Amino acid sequence: MSKRQRSKYKINRRLGVNLWGRPKSPVNTREYGPGQHGQRRGRKPSDFGMQLHAKQKLKGYYGNITERQFRRYYLEASRKRGDTSEFLIGLLERRLDAVVYRMKFVPTVFSARQFVNHGHVKVNGKRVNIPSYLVKEGDVVEVKEKSRQMPLVLLAIESAERDVPDYLEVNFKKMQGTFKKVPKFADVPYPVQMEPHLVVEFYSR
Repeated sequence: MSKRQRSKYKINRRLGVNLWGRPKSPVNTREYGPGQHGQRRGRKPSDFGMQLHAKQKLKGYYGNITERQFRRYYLEASRKRGDTSEFLIGLLERRLDAVVYRMKFVPTVFSARQFVNHGHVKVNGKRVNIPSYLVKEGDVVEVKEKSRQMPLVLLAIESAERDVPDYLEVNFKKMQGTFKKVPKFADVPYPVQMEPHLVVEFYSR
């Protein structure tokens, strides 16, 4: 499992973007990269460099996804007829931890993974503690009754940092939401520019 829990914002400075659009990201005050050579002017990246950068951004955005798991999503998306990059985004957004994050039950993608792992979430009335569980259209995701007054949950719901996207329907009084449809890439509210077509090019080399 990827170990980015303690230093999750380091990737922002390495990639030079505020990956999750959070006000406390260090890239807001230090736009250059980390380390003693971080302020050097970089060379123009190669095609491979651009593809790698796009993959690191997309993979990093979803938190603790391993390289093996991320590649598996690509392979699954590439087996379908149509736009592989659209299918890849659809698979990533169907992950239970991503859905819990999008529904604003937790403040970050990292806390979403932990929240699901600790058994605070139900899908269609049944407890699911697997962050990579793929939600289907029409599935109802809810916070367990005993977990609804957790400070983490209450703060996330009250936060104005993010909005719930249109492909989800959330009732905060009942602490539950419905996954209405698998989103297209254009529907997903990424705070930075993502380039899934370059990710597909990276893996299809």
